[in-house]
Amino acid sequence: MTLSGHLIELRNRIFISVFSLLPGTVLGYIFSDRLIEILKAPLPTKDALQTLNLTGPFMIHLQVAITVGVILGMPVILYQFWRFISPGLSPQERSAARPWVPLALLFFALGVGVAYFILPYATGFLYGFQTKDIHLLLTAENYFGFITILFLAFGLVMEFPIVLVLLSKIGIVSSALLRRSRRMAVLGIVIFSALITPGADLVSPIVMAVTMYGLYEVSIIMIRLGGR
Repeated sequence: MTLSGHLIELRNRIFISVFSLLPGTVLGYIFSDRLIEILKAPLPTKDALQTLNLTGPFMIHLQVAITVGVILGMPVILYQFWRFISPGLSPQERSAARPWVPLALLFFALGVGVAYFILPYATGFLYGFQTKDIHLLLTAENYFGFITILFLAFGLVMEFPIVLVLLSKIGIVSSALLRRSRRMAVLGIVIFSALITPGADLVSPIVMAVTMYGLYEVSIIMIRLGGR
């Protein structure tokens, strides 16, 4: 395929991926009131969240709906990604990598679950710095922006072992290389976790770093069991 052909193919895959967000977004908007109630539950306060903009309530509902759309549309997004890269693989590589594509969806959902699990601890940690002279006035935009980034970050990070396994299937990495690179991997994981997690709490980056390192070790075992 020519360069223009690759660009056209990429454009079509991106278009389908974006369009796949629509059903989940519509569904998320229909149930956005209930979802907002569930997402607000981990906060250590029952006070209503404030918004300072006239369009704030609508934008919060839309943000929650789009997040649901991304989560529910992930199977189509992953499939389009697979269809784009699979022609460049050999039949043996495609056969070895194909079973890992549906697992990517399971790992993404698991990452979102981990993010929701740590949310009460992260928000409780940040709320704990209030004093009689400093009171936290949390806006809806700030909170839902925080959890949106947190959910997507953990969901994408959980794809870490699948990426490493797929790279091993096409001969780019091996279990021996990953074992030799542990120190650099730990340093990279700590820096990445500190940069990608929102807010200034210690809980989110620590949980993400520990999770990523655990996934790194699991990846080594899986790659070694696969003969690499």
